[in-house]
Amino acid sequence: MESKTICNLFNKDITGYISRPGDIIIGGIIPVHFNTVYKKLNFTSKPQELQCQMVADEYYMSLQALLFTVERINADPKLLPNITLGFHIYDTCRTLQRAAQGTLLMLSGGKEIIPNYQCHTVSPFAGVIGDSTTRRSILIAQILGLYRYPQVSYFATSPILSDRNLFPSFFRTIPSDEFQMKGLAQLVSHFGWPWLGFLATDDEYGQFGLQIIKQEIVKAGACVAFAEYILTSKPDRNAPHLIEVIKMSTAKVVVVISTSTDFAIVLEEMLKQNLTGNTWIGSEGWSTSDLLSNKRFQGILTGTIGFAIHQGQMPQFSEHLSNLSPLKDPNDSVMRAYWEQTFSCRWMDQQNDAWLVNGTMKACTGNEKLESLIMGIDYRIAHTLYVAGYAIAWALQSMFDCTPGYGPFHAGSCANISSFYPWQLLHYVKNVDFVTSDETRVFFDAKGNPPAIYDIVNWRLSAKGSMEKVTVGSYDSSSPDGKPLKINVSEIIWINHTQVPVSTCSPSCPSGFRKLIVPGKPLCCYECARCPQGHISNQTDAVECDSCSWDTWPNLQQDRCLPRTVEFLTYEEPLGYSLATITSFSSLTPIIILGIFIYYRNTPIIRANNYSVSCLLLLSLFLCFLCSLGFIGYPQPAKCLLRQVAFGMVFALCISCVLAKTITVVIAFNATKPGSRLRKWTGVKVPYCVIVFCTLIQLFLCGMWLILSPPFHEFDTDTKPGVIIVNCNEGSGIAFWCMLGYLGLFASISFIVAFLARRLPDSFNEAKFITFSMLAFLSVWVSFIPAYLSARGMYTVAMEVFAILSSSWAVVVCIFLPKCYIVLFRPNLNSREHLLGKGTKY
Repeated sequence: MESKTICNLFNKDITGYISRPGDIIIGGIIPVHFNTVYKKLNFTSKPQELQCQMVADEYYMSLQALLFTVERINADPKLLPNITLGFHIYDTCRTLQRAAQGTLLMLSGGKEIIPNYQCHTVSPFAGVIGDSTTRRSILIAQILGLYRYPQVSYFATSPILSDRNLFPSFFRTIPSDEFQMKGLAQLVSHFGWPWLGFLATDDEYGQFGLQIIKQEIVKAGACVAFAEYILTSKPDRNAPHLIEVIKMSTAKVVVVISTSTDFAIVLEEMLKQNLTGNTWIGSEGWSTSDLLSNKRFQGILTGTIGFAIHQGQMPQFSEHLSNLSPLKDPNDSVMRAYWEQTFSCRWMDQQNDAWLVNGTMKACTGNEKLESLIMGIDYRIAHTLYVAGYAIAWALQSMFDCTPGYGPFHAGSCANISSFYPWQLLHYVKNVDFVTSDETRVFFDAKGNPPAIYDIVNWRLSAKGSMEKVTVGSYDSSSPDGKPLKINVSEIIWINHTQVPVSTCSPSCPSGFRKLIVPGKPLCCYECARCPQGHISNQTDAVECDSCSWDTWPNLQQDRCLPRTVEFLTYEEPLGYSLATITSFSSLTPIIILGIFIYYRNTPIIRANNYSVSCLLLLSLFLCFLCSLGFIGYPQPAKCLLRQVAFGMVFALCISCVLAKTITVVIAFNATKPGSRLRKWTGVKVPYCVIVFCTLIQLFLCGMWLILSPPFHEFDTDTKPGVIIVNCNEGSGIAFWCMLGYLGLFASISFIVAFLARRLPDSFNEAKFITFSMLAFLSVWVSFIPAYLSARGMYTVAMEVFAILSSSWAVVVCIFLPKCYIVLFRPNLNSREHLLGKGTKY
């Protein structure tokens, strides 16, 4: 190895290198070519240099933006007066290898790569502007960070570059993806898209971006239909697989985090497979790309909406581009290549002579004009590079303006503008704060990030039929009103030209339904379930249903609450007025019978059946019929308090009278036997004592009921859906059933005693009729219990009224109608002889 290479890093011939001398040198590492030809490496011969092909318009504009920025700074008398900026610009061809070569070359002095040696013998090296992608910027930042050289990237957006421990000298004039992805998530939420697909490049830009936006959209309630990587290591970028995934998915909105060159290959595959109908949400990496504005992609990309770098002003930049000509700088190989590519011509040389002679290619003259081509070019990326150049210039200006004794360094010293250390300039870059020509304030936060401002652009067809990107909103993370996203939806033209596209995993749930999560599926894939009883939903896709208030109930559609129907046994209801009518007529029957008994009180059959007790029994039956009316009508609190007690007391009086009559019959017939001791019990004292004793027990039970747990008025909203049942709560169920049980006990005793006395030798044995009456009485109330427990609403009350009427009629019919029949229609049987068994049998 030759001696000159002993201390050098072995390198190949340097190509793609543009340089201009100056008092201070600024480095530029940017891609100019976007396609690289890779040769197969077998390491049996010296590896060839990478071959760069195709100059993209936007890349070339970035190069010209940096050249223009340096010219503008040098021409400004107020900025760095008497100091000329020079530059070293290196074309990376979008490769890591050339990015590392360019960085090391600039640090070494621009001629040879000598690690850890600085050969800037005349002009100090200020720092580097670049690169455009995260992966290459990380590599450059790791190298420059070792020596604390400032690096200002104009297009690297990965959040990892904000880590000051890893990248202490990195800055950028484009916001971090952390802001962009949060903004994209807000954009998606703004349009209500819950079901989204994602495509992202498999580099730092795509991986970190995908990770952040997925977190943000999940936090906002949306779901990921698919998330696939565009494999940059494959020539086809894995496009066939990606297209298959998109076709199989129901997601019609796809967020793409990629560069324009990588996404272009995927779009080509879409054209082959005729994939259309999707809405694309673009990251700033391609949302303003001229490469993708090709007419071939219009059917796919029309309606695209995306985040774009904020559009800034670059005065006279258009004039600069218009004045470009290879004739002014014949040695500029990049411009010559761009000229050939743009105007489809070839420069006169031996290699192209054959083509020119055969007429297959026209010759380049250098007089072609770029004016018609640059009119539609977007200067957004160029502007971030423009701001990056000014950031370093203003940092140098601050260093230049430093007053000794008031400087930021030791003992108030200042750095020498002619020979400063990189870390000294780094201090001024951190604190740079200036206003651009379009009144935009530029500064860096503690992580080296600028203020996060984006434009929201919409891709549509212009009147000329070409694709244009129209700004329809903005995103400003530092918005004073706290609302960073501002968008004019009415200005957006979608793929269907009118309505906002729909992208859902499941159809929307209409009003009256709620979303029911399906186990094992994302939250956005749900089923629609009818709202539970008593609940409504008055909006689509309701997560939960709202319950109606206690006095309202959902309509059939379950989308609004209506006043509940109030139900009680009212007199206006057919059932109510029927029972009231029957009760009224029934109550007359005991009174009529009582009148008959009073009129025929001196007849044998009336006198023989304990006239006074019978009259008391008829009065109690009259009250039994009347107490039914207490159960009909609106249940007022006073009515609730007294109706069951009144029922219990009058029926206790009624049954005690029946029991007294039964005991009287038994005593009367047994007292006729010779030597019977029951003669002294044949007076009226025994039945009256029985009646008073039995009634007092019931009075005690009812009194304790009213004192300890009285019945009360209530609204029952649980028994019948949509109905408020106004009823009387018994207060204590035990007390209620004890009252009924007491009546049943004495009715059973009366039945047993009467049953045992049914064969007493008498032509008119009242014990038989008492037996039948108590049997009917008990049958009614035993049947009442299951019917009462199973009935609902007003039918519960109706069942009790029916039981009262039926049991009362059982006593009237079985005990009193036979007597009335004899008194009125068979007077010949109403004699003492007949009662003693000496007359004719009936």
